[in-house]
Amino acid sequence: MACEQWRGRLDAYVDGELREAEDSALGAHLRGCSACSSDILERVQLKRSVKAAGKRYAASAELRGRIAKSMGGRPRRESGWFWKILALPALSLLILSIAVNIYTGRESVRRERVYSELADLHVAALASATPVDVVSTDRHTVKPWFQGKIPFSFNLPELQGTEFTLLGGRVTYFAQTPGAHLIYQLRKHDISVFIFQDRGEATASPSSAPVHAVSFNLENWTQNGLRYFVVGDVGAEDVQALSKLLRDAG
Repeated sequence: MACEQWRGRLDAYVDGELREAEDSALGAHLRGCSACSSDILERVQLKRSVKAAGKRYAASAELRGRIAKSMGGRPRRESGWFWKILALPALSLLILSIAVNIYTGRESVRRERVYSELADLHVAALASATPVDVVSTDRHTVKPWFQGKIPFSFNLPELQGTEFTLLGGRVTYFAQTPGAHLIYQLRKHDISVFIFQDRGEATASPSSAPVHAVSFNLENWTQNGLRYFVVGDVGAEDVQALSKLLRDAG
């Protein structure tokens, strides 16, 4: 019965369109239901495949040229020098405004792409029958497991005296870059920590401040040449608390 209740909401969950209460309730159901978890994993994989296919094709230079030519109007008659000089400041301001809007739009699209792909990795791992490849609450077991599997090393925090529990880790890929995917638990909620080599635009998110996107709270930062991402359906203050532990350990 529980499965039937959630079956029609799986697509909305993958797309981050559920309300916070529904999102948390469905997340709890997925952790105990292998059938729905498998269904979610298939939908996440389909979503990523469609996204990749959409980027595969681009208009040719010839087609773009024809479109640009068809949109061009007849040249206007030359104006007097007085009006040209008068128009320069306004024209410069207009160009600057357009450039800022284009840059801001591109940054927003890139930010959303980063957040969406990380959320997909988080959901896919939790929906998997084996969310981690090394299962251990001991940081001294999990950290050495990554040696030889990724091209960098990192430090993990001591969690004694905190509410966080390390469940284990796995190797993951983002922007064709191998990295570490660690899973922590807080009050039965799973939180993903992704660590990659910092490769500028390929792995960086424009804003390092905590944000809420695609039904998750996220925080990211760079430290010692590495880019950290923390993703979870817990409160923003919990994401910040785990982020602080990781920063202090680094």
